[in-house]
Amino acid sequence: MSRNAEATKARIFHAATAEFAEHGIAGARVDRIAKQAEANKQLIYAYFGSKDALFSAVLEHAMAELAAEVPIDGEDLPGYIDRLAAYHTANPRVLRLLMWEALERGDSGVVADSERAEHYREKTESVRRAQYSGKVTDSIEPGMLALLTLGMISWPLAVPQLRRMLLGETALDDLQAAAREATRRLTAPE
Repeated sequence: MSRNAEATKARIFHAATAEFAEHGIAGARVDRIAKQAEANKQLIYAYFGSKDALFSAVLEHAMAELAAEVPIDGEDLPGYIDRLAAYHTANPRVLRLLMWEALERGDSGVVADSERAEHYREKTESVRRAQYSGKVTDSIEPGMLALLTLGMISWPLAVPQLRRMLLGETALDDLQAAAREATRRLTAPE
């Protein structure tokens, strides 16, 4: 692929990320993506095949980037909370893309399902290793502990209206501190 084609594809990808995060799959418009990317619609279809395939590519890329930049450490779940919060604060579109995937595809149309499932198995295994090392309580199943840790920071960021209704105008630092403390208590030896 030529440098010009790579640059065009990157512009399409960037524009599509913004469009899908804002409007979801059904609401996204290829015309708007093309205009924002300064590319023609035919190129989008030539590179990605369909709007749905473009969404899949965008989300797969976002999830791979998140996994690479914020690895879990089962022995430091409170630290993981901080890294995850920082990432999602800097990249708010990732949670929005995940929400759109859930809303529009449900559990049956998960992008890169097997790769993502393997990634989450690795997260669970990291937590399991920490639990069996005697440093973390073994009263909570490792997959559930990983899910709770992810959810304590991701859910309040994904649904800020619920966070506000439950916690008031809580600052992100306060949310992180509360999530760290909850995680510390969940992982404290009994």
